[in-house]
Amino acid sequence: MMAMSKILEASQYILSKISTKPKIGMVLGSGLGIYVDQIQNKVIIPYQDIPHFRRTSVEGHEGRLIIGEVHGVTVAALQGRLHAYEGHPMDEIVHPVRTLAALGVEMLFLTNASGGINADFHPGDLVSINDHINLSGRNPLVGPNIAELGPRFPDMTNAYDVELINLMTSVAKNHHVEMKSGVYCSVLGPTYETPAEIRMLRTIGADLVGMSTVPEVIAANHLGLRVAGVACITNYAAGIKAEKLNHADVKKVAEKAMVGFATILTETIGELKKLGKV
Repeated sequence: MMAMSKILEASQYILSKISTKPKIGMVLGSGLGIYVDQIQNKVIIPYQDIPHFRRTSVEGHEGRLIIGEVHGVTVAALQGRLHAYEGHPMDEIVHPVRTLAALGVEMLFLTNASGGINADFHPGDLVSINDHINLSGRNPLVGPNIAELGPRFPDMTNAYDVELINLMTSVAKNHHVEMKSGVYCSVLGPTYETPAEIRMLRTIGADLVGMSTVPEVIAANHLGLRVAGVACITNYAAGIKAEKLNHADVKKVAEKAMVGFATILTETIGELKKLGKV
């Protein structure tokens, strides 16, 4: 089945379950899915019920679409994502984001758990992503262009929306939540990086590293969505400290950072409403 047909089928199913179209979408990464507790008047749809959505397989990714309200604004939250290292093709990884756009979403907040490369980043820190480096070797736009979604050669100069970044930064400051800023590097995984690889990533300008997010950013920019990214630093990248990395620790640190993360996301949506942007 063609990608557009899959998107339309999925979005029509979701629209049959809700009364108000969402304007804001979000993808909740490892350990950050509990943000859905902040969403009011929820409609919960498991991924396996939505046409052409795949089940998630990674711990900390619940695999549910949550549609409800934050500050009275209708939002759609993808609680968990797919990753290329699970063996999924790119079109399946970005299918949920494309479906959100078909629902009416105009702004997308992407979140993840990342390893800190920058010496000023520590576990528990929140980081606004201001740019990225794609070293995964994958791009969801490879193949015939789907003209209904966007242009053949999308501009990525402002892949992360400057106005949204500035608004999040202001909200964080006003609510006394520290939020740093940096360049995210996407790698394929599922192995964590070697110390030599981390030294290389630091040399080319990466501040943090992970195994997700960038395919969704590319697909969202192709669609013309405004994108913001927030990462939670859950561990020092390999070689920075004499400790082994494991996914259970990643989840625990992300969950501890939830209060500040929830404040930034919730109050940014509130400010967008005050400004008449949603």
